[in-house]
Amino acid sequence: QDNSFEQFIINYCNEKLQQIFIELTLKEEQEEYIREGIEWTHIEYFNNAIICDLIENNQTGILAMLDEECLRPGTVTDDTFLEKLNQVCATHQHFESRMSKCSRFLNDTSLPHSCFRIQHYAGKVMYQVEGFVDKNNDLLYRDLSQAMWKANHSLIKALFPEGNPAKINLKRPPTAGSQFKASVATLMKNLQTKNPNYIRWFKPNDKKAAHIFNEALVCHQIRYLGLLENVRVRRAGYAFRQPYEACLERYKMLCKQTWPHWRGPARAGVEVLFNELGIPEEEFSFGRSKIFIRNPRTLFKLEDLRKQRLEDLATLIGKIYRGWKCRTRFLLMKKCQIVIASWYRRYS
Repeated sequence: QDNSFEQFIINYCNEKLQQIFIELTLKEEQEEYIREGIEWTHIEYFNNAIICDLIENNQTGILAMLDEECLRPGTVTDDTFLEKLNQVCATHQHFESRMSKCSRFLNDTSLPHSCFRIQHYAGKVMYQVEGFVDKNNDLLYRDLSQAMWKANHSLIKALFPEGNPAKINLKRPPTAGSQFKASVATLMKNLQTKNPNYIRWFKPNDKKAAHIFNEALVCHQIRYLGLLENVRVRRAGYAFRQPYEACLERYKMLCKQTWPHWRGPARAGVEVLFNELGIPEEEFSFGRSKIFIRNPRTLFKLEDLRKQRLEDLATLIGKIYRGWKCRTRFLLMKKCQIVIASWYRRYS
């Protein structure tokens, strides 16, 4: 119930993680269908980019205004920071404040004067502004960093690289909010380069007790995590997609016309392959550069056929090798027999 700067930073990171989940599972997937020319009905979903922008925008974001309050001369308090928020974010649909210029919240007696509320993707959260400025301006004095950098322990020395005398910077150290914002940006950049696998977990009850399942709480989590929209996209979309070249290379041994080499475009080879295997047309679609398979069972069928075909090919290779080996031995023995017989007839 009592949320301050720390919880605000944690929730900002959660918003960014939810944003990358939306980008990769809802937005990017639907855009891929459109790019590939697949017939698709757009599924609406809530994009929390507007909330991330409210927090991290370089001009009007909450973190930017907090840094501005920490750096500007004059009397700076948490109340002046809240006043600035009331001026800049008054009309934002996800920001609420008791003193906001937006008349919707002037009569909201549940919101104290020293608080503001953000409507996050998971619900509304109220923050106490007390301590925001001090916690954001939590600077480490330069002489302390230099003292820690001189420690003999390598770990302690590595934790304070700014204490290196060769890297002395007379500029004001970055605030806690700006450092965390940069760390989150680095994390997002790193995640964008990976192949993500998502595991969504639910809190079954608020008591942290076993064998208690609160259905209303779990349903609430399913809604705000965007899982309903994700399931709709998955059910209406395709479980598997692969470029034509890779698909043909993997499954070409299943068709006599494509094995061992296909002379022609990869898409035409995939069409011949799927027609030969008798896969129903509703189970796949041809995009501009990829083949889209709707149900996992179709993919499992292809993999089973490929596994069986590889076993057959291995048996064939082994049979041919054993035949070659026996024939080679037979020819050698026949040659030896002829030599022995010719010498025997000479001396008989």
